[in-house]
Amino acid sequence: MRAARLIRMALLVQSSPGLTADALARELDVSRRTVIRDAQALQEAGVPIRSERGRAGGYRLAPGHRTRLTTLHPTEAETLYLSGLPTALRDLGLSDAADTARLKLSATLLPSLRAAAESSVRRFHLDAPAWFREPTTPELLPELARAVWADRTVELDYARPGRDGAPPRTVTRLLEPYGLVLKAGVWYVVGRIPAERPGGDGGNDGNAGEGGSAGDGAWRTYRVDRVTALAPAPGAGEPFVRDPSFDLAAHWQAHAAGFARALLRTTVTVRLTGRGLRRLPAVADPAGVAVALASGSATAPDAAGRVTLDLPVESEDVAFGQLTGLGADVEVLAPAGLRARFREHARALAAVYGDQR
Repeated sequence: MRAARLIRMALLVQSSPGLTADALARELDVSRRTVIRDAQALQEAGVPIRSERGRAGGYRLAPGHRTRLTTLHPTEAETLYLSGLPTALRDLGLSDAADTARLKLSATLLPSLRAAAESSVRRFHLDAPAWFREPTTPELLPELARAVWADRTVELDYARPGRDGAPPRTVTRLLEPYGLVLKAGVWYVVGRIPAERPGGDGGNDGNAGEGGSAGDGAWRTYRVDRVTALAPAPGAGEPFVRDPSFDLAAHWQAHAAGFARALLRTTVTVRLTGRGLRRLPAVADPAGVAVALASGSATAPDAAGRVTLDLPVESEDVAFGQLTGLGADVEVLAPAGLRARFREHARALAAVYGDQR
């Protein structure tokens, strides 16, 4: 609706003075000509918005003019009160500040809007951690959050997971922390290796989302609960310069999708009953199931209604743990080693549950 767009445009100009017509067009998803017409409409409605030419120009509001919060729609007020996760704010050490901010916001709202906002708290609660997992707050998370806010380069010690059962080893990294992400109750820090840094192997710190291309300026993602020590980077007195094009949400989405695909390093061939095929997404990696069904490898049902397909999995060990949950509704055809492992498993079960009369 045009009215909502006009309000949003006024708020954008208020919060970011100097936005150009092209920048506003991108934010509002309209044409440059529409932005110019909307600015004229705001002026006619009494909003003192003006366009200034030159290098430091752009759209601005007249000095001292501010849009009042009482223009919020009830639905907007309700959404605003739902915008933060209580557990996330607590982990970051911001729960007291958030409570104070809500009180200040409530004091500025009209009574009708205040009731609408407060009612959302009584009706909706957001709980991020997954089931059957005791949420824990990483000890260094609040300090790391302060570094994110201040654009402060840090030096961190990280317990890098070992491979093939090897114990973790501690590595030291310099990092420009760009943002924090809460994924299924686990905190991650996303950052960039400084363009010039002493030491470090620059290698992939992979496992559970960590990693990236090697070298200075590479992006990294670390689990915060594996950060064992944190301190300001030696000699880093000034804040680092953030890349203005960096989008945390877009970066995380691409990183998470790529990481999920990268985990699927092995393929197993299975034959499934109809019930097994329906239950497969509940036991196997969703990314692997999606790839298997989209790849065209699935055969048409045979006379017994069974379907054969190639399923990407993380490893044979992981596949064994996942597919045993399907019981007799799955038959592993390849690789031969995994099929032999299921055969031994079936013999062991028969020995336990066989007729002993």
